[in-house]
Amino acid sequence: MLKPERILRLERNRVVMLDQRRLPDEEVELSCGSAAEVAEAIRSLAVRGAPAIGIAAGYGYALAVGRGEDPDEVAAVFEAARPTAVNLAWALREVRAAADPVARARELHAEEVDRCREMSAHAAGLFAAGSRALTHCNTGALATGGQGTALGALREAWARGLLRHVLVDETRPLLQGARLTAWELEAEGIPHTVVADSAAGSLLARGEVDCVLVGADRIAANGDTANKIGTYPLAVLAARHEVPFYVVAPTSTVDPETATGAEIPIEERAPAEVSARFPARNPAFDVTPAELITAIVTERGVHRPPYAESLPRRVLA
Repeated sequence: MLKPERILRLERNRVVMLDQRRLPDEEVELSCGSAAEVAEAIRSLAVRGAPAIGIAAGYGYALAVGRGEDPDEVAAVFEAARPTAVNLAWALREVRAAADPVARARELHAEEVDRCREMSAHAAGLFAAGSRALTHCNTGALATGGQGTALGALREAWARGLLRHVLVDETRPLLQGARLTAWELEAEGIPHTVVADSAAGSLLARGEVDCVLVGADRIAANGDTANKIGTYPLAVLAARHEVPFYVVAPTSTVDPETATGAEIPIEERAPAEVSARFPARNPAFDVTPAELITAIVTERGVHRPPYAESLPRRVLA
């Protein structure tokens, strides 16, 4: 598994990250010397995944204010980078409130690593022996700066001898599943097969999937969950075929200030990511209603419906 400092780290005069745009063909580090450069790395998906962009923003803020830049202006630059994932805004609040932003930013990274380990252990307990899992997008070390959320659970289930095979959605249009999740699984020798997003329903119907695991970019107070585009139809299909649908995410992704999924802002990315020639829509996320989610797993345990009662009421209380 990738070491946390290989994915993201704060050095004296720069933030360094593994450039996820270049994977799986090349492992190249990207060096960012300013808040603007870190924000652009977040915006352009050089670093991505809700926990990871929170860590990156924390590091970028600490770097910038340490040089005497205006804290409000720096925070505004990061808040505009990607609006859906709540971790980014939460991490900024944490480092802004700290007497030592650098120390708090490093601490946030360490805490996310610990949360990944804990939630992975809780989620692995949901697997039966010989499970065949389906996952969407990338929720591993690359997305979290640690072991991963849903992919961390798959790693733990594999280590316990409970996981048989992983089906990996491509995750159109930028192929985070086919490029990044498959790369992480390959590195650890976990059996996997990449499938077209549109093949998921057929595979569920044929009884080839025992559970679906996804991550989250924001979880509303009622359990409605925003995640990478394509997650909602996958949840509908899983419900239709009575396959458990699990969301695995840290409490830093739970947003008790957002009552329902209807209030979650959905990022629209450049149409050119979908088509370089024709008009296109490119929403980056969709919202899965709480009633389609079998359980939400955080580092605090397995939370069952009704989520308004079972989810943690405060982020990292």
